[in-house]
Amino acid sequence: MPRVGVFVCQCGTNIAKSVDCAKVAEEAAKLPYVAHAATYVYMCSSAGQQMIEDAIREHNLSAIVVSACTPQMHQKTFEGCTERSGLNRYMSTMANIREQCSYVHKDPELATQKALELTAMAAAKAARDEPLFQSEAPINRKALIVGGGVAGIQAALDIAEAGYEVTVVEKTPSIGGRMSQFDKTFPTLDCSACILTPKMVEAYQNPNIRLLTYAEVEQVGGFVGNFEVKIRKHARSVDEEKCTGCGSCWEKCPQKKIPSEYDEQLGPRTAIYVPFPQAVPLVPVIDRENCLKFLKDRCGVCQKVCPANAVDYTQEDEIIEDTFGAIVVATGFDVWDHSDYGEYGAGQIPDVISGIQFERMLNLSGPTHGKVLRPSDGKEAKTVVFVQCAGSRDDQHGYPYCSKVCCMYTAKHAILLREKAPDAQAYIFYIDIRATGKGYEEFIRDAQRKYGAQYIRGRVSRMFRQGDKVRVFGVDTLGGGQVKIDADLVVLATAIEPRHDAKALSQLLGIGCDNNGFFNEAHPKLAPVDTMSAGIYIAGAAQFARDIPDTVAMASATAAKVVGLFSKEKLLSEPSVANCDVNLCSGCRACYVTCPYDAIEMTEHDDRAARMTRMVACVNENLCHGCGACSGACRSGAMTLRAFTDNQIEAQVEALCELVPA
Repeated sequence: MPRVGVFVCQCGTNIAKSVDCAKVAEEAAKLPYVAHAATYVYMCSSAGQQMIEDAIREHNLSAIVVSACTPQMHQKTFEGCTERSGLNRYMSTMANIREQCSYVHKDPELATQKALELTAMAAAKAARDEPLFQSEAPINRKALIVGGGVAGIQAALDIAEAGYEVTVVEKTPSIGGRMSQFDKTFPTLDCSACILTPKMVEAYQNPNIRLLTYAEVEQVGGFVGNFEVKIRKHARSVDEEKCTGCGSCWEKCPQKKIPSEYDEQLGPRTAIYVPFPQAVPLVPVIDRENCLKFLKDRCGVCQKVCPANAVDYTQEDEIIEDTFGAIVVATGFDVWDHSDYGEYGAGQIPDVISGIQFERMLNLSGPTHGKVLRPSDGKEAKTVVFVQCAGSRDDQHGYPYCSKVCCMYTAKHAILLREKAPDAQAYIFYIDIRATGKGYEEFIRDAQRKYGAQYIRGRVSRMFRQGDKVRVFGVDTLGGGQVKIDADLVVLATAIEPRHDAKALSQLLGIGCDNNGFFNEAHPKLAPVDTMSAGIYIAGAAQFARDIPDTVAMASATAAKVVGLFSKEKLLSEPSVANCDVNLCSGCRACYVTCPYDAIEMTEHDDRAARMTRMVACVNENLCHGCGACSGACRSGAMTLRAFTDNQIEAQVEALCELVPA
């Protein structure tokens, strides 16, 4: 006969402020199969866990219920406590009486009654628990990094330093990401290339790191420890082994007026090109959509002038298949398209540009060689208006969230503007100043006091062409009046948004996205770099807008997770997964269609009783997350979820019905 122990946590006053924990324990002791009940101020503490272990031994308990906080936070804590006392670790059940009770109910009487009901349901389930056992799986100790920006580079270097092999897949022709586009970084104004380039070269030269640039992930299968990945390496039309990066090909290329994606359309590039001078690898790629050789089968200058005979027009895409133990997603961000803002010219005013375009202007290797010039006529800009929160904190046109870095990079732009043109004047329209990092507030003050940036608290209502100027109308909410400025150049601090292909990648990897399209973490506090798919981690701005220090720290955190995973001899999978009774399975495929993790396969089963071979469902326990969707969809009752069987759920419903008056 089951002997269940019930332990009610007060969680300081978090639960006890609205739930009478002593009464819940007292009433729980009267429930069927409950042999012992107690309450304590902090059940998760060492003393609380010791109380549980002692009670299990003293009262010969066969299962326990801990009524406390969310199982996400302390399920493993109490499983370990149960195991130390000699029971199977899965003979423990948690009832959430904090988030689902005390936090949402203010009436003590009602909250106490609900806490008792939740506890009774958990006790009924625990009485029908059965011992479960973890299964073992091997680990392939190679990591895949998707994205070669600063986050991907840092994660790759950290993992490689621990002695494990890493493959970095980058969609563009070079690693470096967004940081390579910047001129300087806040708040120290260090040269961005001076910080990033050594890391890029280090990653390129590290024997444990394999760089696959101009490539993308096409298919992902398998599970943690054994992800089977298909990667498409696009044809560069240049042999990477032969190319020396001498530059003869792109210097002689006749197609010189193609808008440069790297320079945000402000400058031209050739049909055969490297994105920037410090590109790694320094191997050009031919843009087949603009190359005369591929369009009209003429020209061929690049092949003729190449001293290494590296140009190969017949090169085709290469499919690379490999197995990895862990995946880090560090795909970065996109910049919001301000053409949605009609009030700001709808993208039709040449002298209204984004912050990233201004960044390319400031860069000595950029389209204007470090000079702040108006795109419309190439004249030097002296009066520059900066508009913050363009697309951020704006439900109507853009996104509801704050992009976190705009206040800081706008201050940086104002400082660099004055350094490039000492007689220039910066006007900054802002809603709030959010400078929360180390040295950030001082940086904002320097922009105002040392570099003369004029901060105007208020929104810009509209802007339009007025002769060769851009007339900007705004409001000064502190001074109390309308502001009119005839600007040479307007720079919008456009919102950081998820990558345009983030949702497609999330479906490929089986990880979730939030309402805005950023990748979802498993838990915002306790698992900020994990995802709901074991073995897949997220780093940098792929998860949300963040600055470079936060990005690097997050990348190192993902590397620590990967190294921790690889340090294990073998993987132990959670046993609370789906199980199919092939004798009951009708092969209807309802579970197969329903499963969001592709954990169910249809396989042949030799049915000796019926003397036939039929298709039945088979669960891959390494892929199953125990969500229970298949169990709910199964028409024949063949699919069950261990630890959440129909018998247990029915017992919970019956326990609730006995407590709730008709």
